[in-house]
Amino acid sequence: MTLPDAAANAGKQPRANDEIKKAPACTLVIFGAAGDLTKRLLMPALYNLASDGLLSDELKIVGIDHNDRTTDQWRDDLSQTMQSFTQDRTSEFHPASIDPRHWGFIRDRLTFTKGDFEAAETYQRLGAAVSGSVIFYLAVSARFFGPVVDNLGAAGLLKEADGGFRRVVIEKPFGTDLASAEALNARILKQADEGQVFRIDHFLGKETVQSILALRFANGMLEPIWNARHIDHVQITAAETIGVEQRGAFYEPTGALRDMVPNHLFQLLSMVAMEPPGSFDAEDIRNEKARIEQAVLPVAPDHAVRGQYAAGEEQGRPVRGYREEDNVSGDSRTETYVALKLAIENPRWSGVPFYLRTGKRMAGRLTEIAVHFKPPSHGLFAGTELAPNVMRLHIDPEQGLSTQWNAKRPGPEMHLGAVTSSFRFGDFFTETPSVGYETLIYDCMVGDPTLFQRADAIEAGWAAVDPLIQAWADAPVEAYAAGSDGPAGADTLLTRDGRAWLPLKTS
Repeated sequence: MTLPDAAANAGKQPRANDEIKKAPACTLVIFGAAGDLTKRLLMPALYNLASDGLLSDELKIVGIDHNDRTTDQWRDDLSQTMQSFTQDRTSEFHPASIDPRHWGFIRDRLTFTKGDFEAAETYQRLGAAVSGSVIFYLAVSARFFGPVVDNLGAAGLLKEADGGFRRVVIEKPFGTDLASAEALNARILKQADEGQVFRIDHFLGKETVQSILALRFANGMLEPIWNARHIDHVQITAAETIGVEQRGAFYEPTGALRDMVPNHLFQLLSMVAMEPPGSFDAEDIRNEKARIEQAVLPVAPDHAVRGQYAAGEEQGRPVRGYREEDNVSGDSRTETYVALKLAIENPRWSGVPFYLRTGKRMAGRLTEIAVHFKPPSHGLFAGTELAPNVMRLHIDPEQGLSTQWNAKRPGPEMHLGAVTSSFRFGDFFTETPSVGYETLIYDCMVGDPTLFQRADAIEAGWAAVDPLIQAWADAPVEAYAAGSDGPAGADTLLTRDGRAWLPLKTS
């Protein structure tokens, strides 16, 4: 995707990059430099930041991995991968072409060093190679989070001096249950202060997610009705059409609940349900997000459904079931689908259920928040079937918002019909290419933790689902056909409340 030209942007509000300061000079150290995350997301994000002129000319990028390769080989490998994205329309990053100036800016700053993540000598060599402000990005398997931070601390690499900063970026999964999350937080905070730790969730880099605060608190017509008096329920969906692909070895011990719910889906929930923060100060916002997650009651097993995709069809072609995937047990009970009914114990949301669902091999690719409003309390249209008022915040693949209303049909008599109004960000604003990591990397460089998770919020998310993890240890899993909307039990979860999921596909 290329930047829209001036004619296409006529009447749109441009992104005011001239009002955004360049990130300060720093060294970005990437553990897991040869991995998929680095190739598929981090390098495209850095390229986009370079294209927007937001990176310091003094930026350095040091890659560390156990592979045998030279700096030139790493540069060439990443250059080939970047070029391949121009032909891959399924990738989150798919530019029409790679601008040699902007990629050259990144390429020239890349340095590779071979290193064992658990060997002290790796960190001794790293200490001799970096100085000043440094960001350590852990694009590695979760089993290395603790050892890498331990070694960084032991080598003195997390000590801040002379005005420079030292920060650690940690990917998910942050723990596998409440006890492991608490232990990992305690381990990391022995080596670094909370202000140095940036627990990243790329969902918060999505434009629509960041815009929830503006939608709620910058529009006077919404905040007065954003409560239990006017809202019937909320549906949060993160559905994928793909299966586990080549990630069977990771997915088998993880499953959809651990992979998606206490991190991605709870982040969406906290943004849409939090109380108004006192200011846009990062800690004010993170305080309110933590409070709302702490107000989520532990999920009872009868308020949850787990499913696993069986063989079916995707876009007209047959696909195999989860148990036939590579590195998956033939009698696996790992869930690839989860649906939950959550309750938030506070005055704003008392009695309002939040229904969450996520799954693989679904009928459609869709990430959205759908806020369902209560019908009118007066009886003027008693006996008339009214379409529900629904506000849908589209996060992926579309980014925007739509609302459903009731309106009078043209004609001499009073007959109602459902109408929809919508907008996409690209209709009103000049969009720049994004894979969802650009804002997060930039914010880490400038030291803004607003979009990053704090230890207490992480633990609150795990606390809410911990009963399910224990209850599901030996529980059966319900099959659903690949390419469907999910298991029948998920429909029952809502129909017994007199509600229904929105369809994943509109046609």
